Amino acid sequence: MSPFLYLGLLVLGLHSTIHCASPEGKVTACHSPQQNATLYKMSSINADFAFNLYRRFTVETPDKNIFFSPVSISAALVMLSLGACSSTQTEIVETLGFNLTDTPIVDIQHGFQHLICSLNFPKKELELQIGNALFIGKHLKPQAKFLDDVKTLYETEVFSTDFSNISAAEQEINSHVEMQTKGKVVGLIQDLKPNTIMVLVNYIHFKAQWANPFDPSKTEDSSSFLIDKTTTVQVPMMHQMEQYYHLVDMELNCTVLQMDYSKNALALFVLPKEGQMESVEAAMSSKTLKKWNRLLQKGWVDLFVPKVSISATYDLGATLLKMGIQRAYAENADFSGLTEDNGLKLSNTFPKTVPVSSETSRICSPHTGCP
Repeated sequence: MSPFLYLGLLVLGLHSTIHCASPEGKVTACHSPQQNATLYKMSSINADFAFNLYRRFTVETPDKNIFFSPVSISAALVMLSLGACSSTQTEIVETLGFNLTDTPIVDIQHGFQHLICSLNFPKKELELQIGNALFIGKHLKPQAKFLDDVKTLYETEVFSTDFSNISAAEQEINSHVEMQTKGKVVGLIQDLKPNTIMVLVNYIHFKAQWANPFDPSKTEDSSSFLIDKTTTVQVPMMHQMEQYYHLVDMELNCTVLQMDYSKNALALFVLPKEGQMESVEAAMSSKTLKKWNRLLQKGWVDLFVPKVSISATYDLGATLLKMGIQRAYAENADFSGLTEDNGLKLSNTFPKTVPVSSETSRICSPHTGCP
């Protein structure tokens, strides 16, 4: 058994290193030096937003697993900002971490367009798809420019939905999400409010094999695993001796391990020393990630990883209010860029993230917003 004390694994998700180059070597619509520079600038901002949101979740749901897709949330909010105006739009993009003086709104929106394009570019041995769907009430009068922008920039599917029949509307949305996530997310929408007039869904489907797959014959059927300070459960523990990029951060009192997928993506695992979880969480930032990336060195590691299956659902509305998005939820919200109708405001915002297996790393993550 590994000498590590499994008090908590802080998994930092995917750090994509995907490049938009077609098999024929031709330059694609989402591949240019200027666009790459935009993506590089955005990566730090997106990472810091993710860690800020993570820290909020740790406060609101202490002693619980934290699992969410920052890209889903960011992309959905940026798409919503297409229809927002004045201070409503400003609050959304500034909460995401952007300074409109340094980065104009057009650059932000096109930056996310290139990000989605990069993620959706066909890749062998790795399934990674991000998609969007907009369900608009039949009686609404959406602005033509908004519809054109969400379709052109973010490849969004737009549906005209009868929200006067709540049950049928829920079934329509749930069927679409279930189909797009290949059956991994079922019944996302349960209790639509009678006054719902629009639902925005963003989803990510990811499936990949580890570059060094675990040998099932070496999996320990029952190993003790601490899920909090007082609770121990028995879980199957995967094991292998392999060379990995890793480091021991003496300043933050944690061990960092990089696990590569079979194609152009990686996961970063952070194991705090006993009692150091909160201090490591507080220090997480894009700057910290860059430091680790610079210091990682390859060497032999006797690795034990628990088989995991985690699902999580959050009411993101209250969290976003605390982070600075307030006008979008208020009676004086300005979504005049989205529809000709008055009185539109955001009501519910909740992400749901469902992984299937740590052996093959499959993740489905829908994010939903309901004005």
